[in-house]
Order: sequence, then C-alpha cells, then structure tokens
Amino acid sequence: MEMPVENIAEKLKALSAEELQKMIEEAEKTLEQKQREQREEVKRKIREMAAAVGLEVSFRVKGKTEEAPRASQRRGKVAPKYRHPENPELTWSGRGQMPRWLRELVDAGHDKEAFRIRD
Repeated sequence: MEMPVENIAEKLKALSAEELQKMIEEAEKTLEQKQREQREEVKRKIREMAAAVGLEVSFRVKGKTEEAPRASQRRGKVAPKYRHPENPELTWSGRGQMPRWLRELVDAGHDKEAFRIRD
C-alpha cells in the first residue's frame, strides 16, 4: 500500500482527534503483531538451522528464558507477618527488604517481633 506521504498527511489532517487516536491505537496493535510474527519467524529459522547441525537453542527476552520460570519466579503471594501498629494497611510478609515503616520503628528501639501478626 504505497501512498505518497503528502496524501497521507492530508488525510490525517481531515480526521477528528478521536479518529486519529483510534487510528494510532490500531496502528500500534498492528505493529506489535507484525513484530511478534517477525520474531517468531526468526526464532523458527534459528531453530531449524541449529537442529540441522544437532544443536538445540532457547531464547531470552528481557532476562527470561522460554523454559519454565525459575523457583523464584514461581513463588506465590505470602500472607503478611508484620503489621504497622497505627496503620493496618501497612504490612510486610517478612520476605525481601524490610519496609521503611518497620525499619524506622526498629531503629527507634522497638522489637520487630512486637509487630508480628498473631493468628
């Protein structure tokens, strides 16, 4: 679909803001789909070439492989173990870095266990 840029620009100027926004959204979806298809085609070709010489390949996308997620990525949500004494919305599961609110209380001399949620 070759069309001179001038003709496209004129047609775009005739559209309303809503029509332009819809066109942009559709163009982005189409672009994403085409890029996805291109990536899959390249991966297919690479797999074929690797298989021809007895190799197997896997791909990384933004640090992740195609294989099953690692154990650290499979963890589900954990129930909170600690709760702020004045704001019950602030909780901590005990995993990862201690939240600021709890760090401040501990630094002020409080025992972390004083904020443990009792079942």
